[in-house]
Amino acid sequence: MTPTPIADRCTIEVHLTEADLAEALRRDARDGLTARPKHLPPKWFYDERGSLLFEDITRLEEYYPTRRETEILEREASAIAARTGATTLLELGAGTSTKTRLLLDALADAGTLDRIVPFDVCEPVLVAAGPELAAAYPDVRVDAVVGDFEQHLGRLPMEGTTLVAFLGGTIGNLTPSERHTFLTDVREGLAPGDTFLLGTDLVKGESRLVAAYDDAAGVTAAFNKNVLTVLNRTLAADFQPDRFEHVAVWNAEEEWIEMRLRSLRPQSVHIGDLGMRVHFAKGEEIRTEISAKFRRDRVASELAAAGYLLTHWWTDPDEDFALSLAVPA
Repeated sequence: MTPTPIADRCTIEVHLTEADLAEALRRDARDGLTARPKHLPPKWFYDERGSLLFEDITRLEEYYPTRRETEILEREASAIAARTGATTLLELGAGTSTKTRLLLDALADAGTLDRIVPFDVCEPVLVAAGPELAAAYPDVRVDAVVGDFEQHLGRLPMEGTTLVAFLGGTIGNLTPSERHTFLTDVREGLAPGDTFLLGTDLVKGESRLVAAYDDAAGVTAAFNKNVLTVLNRTLAADFQPDRFEHVAVWNAEEEWIEMRLRSLRPQSVHIGDLGMRVHFAKGEEIRTEISAKFRRDRVASELAAAGYLLTHWWTDPDEDFALSLAVPA
């Protein structure tokens, strides 16, 4: 697919259209809401309202990951730039690339940066963010890519010495088998000299973890229930969000948080575009997200299994969050 210019030194390449997204949502809703137990992928949280709510979550006192990752980047960005010598920064799940500016600044200061590749599922976000990045870094080319990292990693435009960044602990939303597939797919696109920077939230006390996903102000609850609004709007469903409650549970065996929506009463929901009716018993739940937490040995072993060597490990002083730098083994 030929990239389309959207500003001076800025192009966008689209591998995922609105029609593709709509079909994927139909498939995920049909499969997930007829499964036992019911589940939905967390990527459907992020319509415009959901994205704004998540931005609000990142500013909550209870939600530490964004602050801790930013602290590490503020302290270590120059070291990461020096160790990678990257000419291209490719960010998976880039959004507006807010935290990534710390890396971009460090690479620009080191004099190596000449290309930014923000990769995200949301085209409007990249259409807005791409020209802003080009304006902020006048000696750099921005080649934005719209796609799903479960499908389109093989189409990423790799060139030069590339640092691939996957920040925010987003890898925790994947199951172990999904993580292995993802890490392997990224590894297959790396050449000698390329590097992979991974953000992971670390295992800690249950009460603190649950609070991060069930804040006192109810912002995370609103974010969780917003997925029902997405289904209503997109698939002509008639969910009533106030008939569900937000639940966050620590699964100690798997070492992950589960976010769920629990039905407060027996109810039946019609999904018009799918021609189906979904029944809920009182107390029945939809799992809407997992957020795995990690230990260093797990990160190292999962990277090794996918063909990487972990070379550097950075945490904040309280060891709440970690950044890992890895190279192809």
